Order: sequence, then C-alpha cells, then structure tokens
Amino acid sequence: MIKIGIILGSTRPGRVGEIVADWVAEVASQRDDAEFVLVDVAKAGLPLFDEGMPPMVQQYTQQHTKDWSATIAGLDSFLFVTPEYNHSVPASLKNAIDFLHYEWHNKAAGFVSYGAAGGLRAVEHLRVVLAELKVATVRSQVALNSYTDFEEFYTFKPTERLVEQLNGTIDEVVQWGTALGSLRD
Repeated sequence: MIKIGIILGSTRPGRVGEIVADWVAEVASQRDDAEFVLVDVAKAGLPLFDEGMPPMVQQYTQQHTKDWSATIAGLDSFLFVTPEYNHSVPASLKNAIDFLHYEWHNKAAGFVSYGAAGGLRAVEHLRVVLAELKVATVRSQVALNSYTDFEEFYTFKPTERLVEQLNGTIDEVVQWGTALGSLRD
C-alpha cells in the first residue's frame, strides 16, 4: 500500500487551507487503498532556502532540510492543497518544493486548489514545477471556488459532487503512484 502525503501549502494565519486539508484527510480516511498523512508546510519550519549547495547535490547542512527530506522521501505520492496567490502558488509551497530534488522523483501528484478562480492558475504553475522534478501529475483535480463553495469565504460547504471529484483525483494518484513504484525501488 502506498503512502500519500496531503501537502498543505499555505502558511498564512487564518488560512482556509487547513479547513480544506482536513476535509481531504477526512475523505481519504474512508479509503483502504492507500495510507494518507497530512504534511503541513507551516509546521516544517523551513526558512527561505538556506542551503549552500543546490538540492540536486543532497549535501544538506541544516536540520530543517534533513527533516523535510526525510518527510518527503518517506512518501510515495502527493495531494497538494493550495490556494492561488496572485495567479500562482504561495511562496511557502514553492520554497518547500525547492528545498529538495530527488526526494520528489517518480511519484504522482494530484491537486485540491481554492480561490476566486478555483486556484486553477496555481495548479498550472505547480504542474510545470513538478514536471521538472519527475513528478507525474494526474489530470483530475478539485478546484474550489471561494464564492460558491464557501460561505463568506471561510465556511467550507463541500457537496457530494466535490467528494466524488476528490475521490476521482485520489483514485488517479493511487493508480499512478502505485505504477511508478518500480521506478522508486
């Protein structure tokens, strides 16, 4: 059984992402085809990238980098929960991705995004970044609209349609993550 990290990318105080990530974890907990673990970038304690060598060299000197490396290396695939900030991903998520290189390789990723435009532009940017790191991104995704899927922008109101979309995305991440297992071995 593969282990999938639910990566919460926003670190903003009062973030909606925590509510969304908890919902993703709750839906995922009903499944028996993978193990799911919530990974909160805000709790990783990562400053702006502060390693002297490029991540590709894997000569980490900072304990927070070593810990982050162990966390990501221990996962087989990912579900990224991300808002859209200024037509892109939050700096905190991009920074967390940039800390590592090989730890991301040969894994699959799906997306649950949110924002005024459903977070779609953030996901498009993530797809390009993750392609460079040999992460296979699945087609299905969940895009939550701040105006229609939330009341007053902070009270999340998931519908059965959204649960179905999320399960479809998880299905693809499990399938791709499992298929890529031979490359990770």
